[in-house]
Amino acid sequence: MNRLDSGRLYEFVFRGHLADEALDRAGRVRRPSVDSSVADVADALSLELLDPSLLEEARRMAVVYAAIAAFEGSARRFIAKVLLDEHGSNWWEERVSERIRRFAQTRREDEEKTRWHGRRGDSLLDYTELGNLVDIVQQNWTDFEPYVRRMDWASAIFGVVERSRNVIMHSGVLDIEDIERLGISMRDWLKQVGA
Repeated sequence: MNRLDSGRLYEFVFRGHLADEALDRAGRVRRPSVDSSVADVADALSLELLDPSLLEEARRMAVVYAAIAAFEGSARRFIAKVLLDEHGSNWWEERVSERIRRFAQTRREDEEKTRWHGRRGDSLLDYTELGNLVDIVQQNWTDFEPYVRRMDWASAIFGVVERSRNVIMHSGVLDIEDIERLGISMRDWLKQVGA
């Protein structure tokens, strides 16, 4: 690059920087991105306008929700891995009941109609409910028995997680005993299946 081209490039970048600063001074509102910090997200939501005591309860439950969401994601990943390893890439069509496949497909199609909103995921397994995951394990018991050992135990674990999840997702608050039970249940599952 010669000196003339270098000067033009510098001028172009500098003008862009000045324009960016001018837009910010004029009150430009930046949309939060996926990479936004927690503070940026909080600012975008105007949390300062909400009741502080309700916000504090919600923040406590947000920690619980994060654990549940991560647990659910790891359970889905575990189920997909076991079935992929045992049955190959057609495991969804061959090893999951038509009822669950139809439910997930209907949910995905409904979500696709709302194009302005983000999607739940790429896999149809992402469109299932926690109870469906237990059903998939049951339907493929011989594949999961080496990991899970007892189906009633798995059902109980997912029952605790689902009950807690439903309370939080409907703006409820869990008591510490419920949080401890949830923690023990998730920990037991993760240690048992190695997910």
